[in-house]
Amino acid sequence: MPAGDWCGEGPVWSSEERSLYWTDINRFLIHRLDARGAVRTWIFDEPVTALALTGRAGTLAAALASRLVLWRPESDERRDHGFRLPGWPAVRLNDGRPDARGSFWVGSMRNNVAPDGAPREAGGTDGVLYRIDPDGAVSEWRRGIGVSNTIAWSPDHSVFYSADTLCNMIYAYDSDGGAIRNERPFFAGFERGLPDGSAMDSAGFLWNCRWGGGCIVRIAPGGAIDRVIEMPVRNITSCTFGGEELRTLFITTASLDAPQNRLAGSLFALEAPVPGLPENKFL
Repeated sequence: MPAGDWCGEGPVWSSEERSLYWTDINRFLIHRLDARGAVRTWIFDEPVTALALTGRAGTLAAALASRLVLWRPESDERRDHGFRLPGWPAVRLNDGRPDARGSFWVGSMRNNVAPDGAPREAGGTDGVLYRIDPDGAVSEWRRGIGVSNTIAWSPDHSVFYSADTLCNMIYAYDSDGGAIRNERPFFAGFERGLPDGSAMDSAGFLWNCRWGGGCIVRIAPGGAIDRVIEMPVRNITSCTFGGEELRTLFITTASLDAPQNRLAGSLFALEAPVPGLPENKFL
């Protein structure tokens, strides 16, 4: 679908609505594609970087650049959750996802979006990985990140995956009861672009989107490349499983740095060989 996104991101499938939500970071937008194929778009006052289902009926969590809000699409009601990012606007939030316990994990990075949405250069090691618990408690789990991307868990929740885009590295951690430990390299140095967002399938394979690499790489639990899926655009940003039986992989892309490609910024979909996992909810 030719969405025209400057930087499409944060796709989330709502099985209750049979709809896909995703964002355009640089245009401060959230889109929804419903079962009829209709698209509705909402505009926000700052970049929207990640989305999550919640345990509240008709409510999503939206990570804005500076804070977390609870949003009701049907009424467009927006309510501050309470979490605000320390250091904004020098830094901003980026990729995020809930865990099986109902906590929301979200990382940050140096702010590369101007107040008018124009792109600015990223860099440095200003990023922090946060966990926001259902009771509002906030904890830090990693500092010194260039660009925090990829928030995913193995099907049994025993392994947590997270990437530092600028290091071209996806890390694995042992995960237990909401804590992560024993950081180790999982997938590093792949020459096709840099790691952006990812989705986990039911067989335990990580589907990683490659910014600047024009592809998605499916990575086995041991870190080996299972397959590389070629894409018709350069900047592949994130993906999630949805549709009937969670067998459709929805893929967001960006037109930044690639204005000559008329498909850049589109939403893509492909049929996966195995189903994905249901979205966790932020409680």
